[in-house]
Amino acid sequence: MLCQRCGQRTATVHLTKFINGQKSEMHLCEQCARETGELDFVIEPAFSLNQLLAGLLSQEPAPPTSEPGGEVRASERGLSRCPLCGLTYREFARTGRLGCSRCYSHFEDRLDPLLQRIHGHRRHVGKGPRRISNAAEVYAQIERLKAEMDQAIRVEAFERAAELRDKIKELESKLE
Repeated sequence: MLCQRCGQRTATVHLTKFINGQKSEMHLCEQCARETGELDFVIEPAFSLNQLLAGLLSQEPAPPTSEPGGEVRASERGLSRCPLCGLTYREFARTGRLGCSRCYSHFEDRLDPLLQRIHGHRRHVGKGPRRISNAAEVYAQIERLKAEMDQAIRVEAFERAAELRDKIKELESKLE
């Protein structure tokens, strides 16, 4: 498709606008899109995950501002440095990258709420193919039930042990 403005180059920018409920489409080459200012609203292709993370960090609620004596702590100003690599939290917030593995524990009090907001968890919980992870969950559940059954036998709760044995057999039949 050719550019609708110059009619000479291939249209690589495809814009759809809705103004007062009216839809309009434009197909422009990159040069014409730049000349008309239409690229001002397009996210640059160099947009990275680090920039996204840095953007989330810039929206982070401000930490407490002072000690009981009224003085602002260095770590709260973002000036506390990782003892291993020397990265400050402010540098991490700007780049979206930690400097080393020690940064995770050094900035833990600031990273935990951020990870909770991004991932929904504060610790890595992993993810795998659904079919395999479901089987792994069943195996783990069987192991827990076996341990619980052994404990029930030790305390001579034989009725409970029999219930657990039946649950284990049921789960094992699902795996087959």
